[in-house]
Parts: sequence; C-alpha cells; structure tokens
Amino acid sequence: MKTFGWEHIVYLSIWLTVSVLVLVLVKKFAKTEKAQKIAVKTMGGVLLLSILASRITQTLIWGDFTWYNFFPTTFCGMSSLVLALAVLLGKKDNNVLHFVWLIALVGGIATSLYPDFLERHTSFFHPDVITSFLHHSLSIDMVVMLLMLKQINITYKKWYCTLFGFCSYLTYGAFLMSTFKFNDAFCMFTPILSGTPFTVWVMAPIYIAVYAIIVLVIELVRRRKLKN
Repeated sequence: MKTFGWEHIVYLSIWLTVSVLVLVLVKKFAKTEKAQKIAVKTMGGVLLLSILASRITQTLIWGDFTWYNFFPTTFCGMSSLVLALAVLLGKKDNNVLHFVWLIALVGGIATSLYPDFLERHTSFFHPDVITSFLHHSLSIDMVVMLLMLKQINITYKKWYCTLFGFCSYLTYGAFLMSTFKFNDAFCMFTPILSGTPFTVWVMAPIYIAVYAIIVLVIELVRRRKLKN
C-alpha cells in the first residue's frame, strides 16, 4: 500500500465525513453543560479504547508479550493515551489538556496524512493499520471537540504546562530506556522520519516556536474582541 493510495483516500474520506457529522450533531444538540460533558467523556472513552487496541495489536505483532511493551514510546501514542485520560479523569480546562492538545492535534494530522506504517503492510484491514489510524484520527476529533465546546481555554498563562508536560515525556522515555532497555523512546536518538535530522532535540524548539505563535495569535484575537 502507498500513502494516498485508494485505500488511504477512502479511509480519509469516510473519517472526515463521519467526524464532521458527529461534531455537527454534538454542536447542535449538546447545549447544556451536562450534555457537553457526556459528549466529551464519550469521545474520550472511544479514544482510550482505540489507543489500547493499538498497543495490544502492536505487541501481538511484535511477538513479545512482556508487559512493559504495552507502554507507548512515541509522541502520538502517548499523547492519545494522555489526552483520553485527561478528558475522562480530569475537569474541564485542566492543566494536562493545555500541554497535550497541540501535540495530539499536530501528530494526529501528520500521521493521518503521511502514515509511515502504511507501506509495511499489504492490507488496509490489518489490525495494526486500522488501530493506528483510528487513534490518530480520534485524537484530532477529540481536540476539535474540546475547542468547539470551549472545554479548553488556550492562554499564555498556562505556558508552564507545556514545559512540564514535555519534560515528563522525556523523563518517562529515559526511564523506559534505562530500566527496560528500550532502544529509543520519543525520538531521542532516532529521527521521526528516516534520513532527516528531526530528533526530539530538533523538534522541541520548533514546537515551542509554533506553540508560542498560536498562543500569541489567540491572545491578540481575544483582546481585539474585548476591545470591540
């Protein structure tokens, strides 16, 4: 299979259609705080099931059933898990959401459009392919729903959440490599794309710059609305 082959295009078309339909229905009918909470928690539960299915599937494919191989070692996998748990266990606009929303959104979009795992398989219905696509796509839907329902209020005042969260990822990755002898985690040594310099040490400053620009734009728009 190839990126933007017919299977890939069909999946993206179906996902976009279903996602838009679900979000439109949620926007139309989830008017109360209780209804919005139910919608968000439901999406969080579906996202959690999808990332668990992805981890189980990949562990079975690797053929190594050691319990610690269920731990996510990528930004996308970890962010899908953290996002789902933050929605299910945390309150509205909690600090974890302020860290994970952008990584989950960017990672979900990038992987959905350019899945590096697609060419390793001959069938789109392979469990590894389907579950990987699902948790990336659902992470996008989850972030969009949070923003749409104003369950998260992006502000420069929560900048420290990004620093704390990013350091937590790296600490967790270092723990996996030192304790369980993982070869790499969170692209500390291996670039996210083969043949490029994009290890975490290169991506981190890019991410910080992009995050700062987004927050600045949001803050300028907010102040302009208040002024008007």
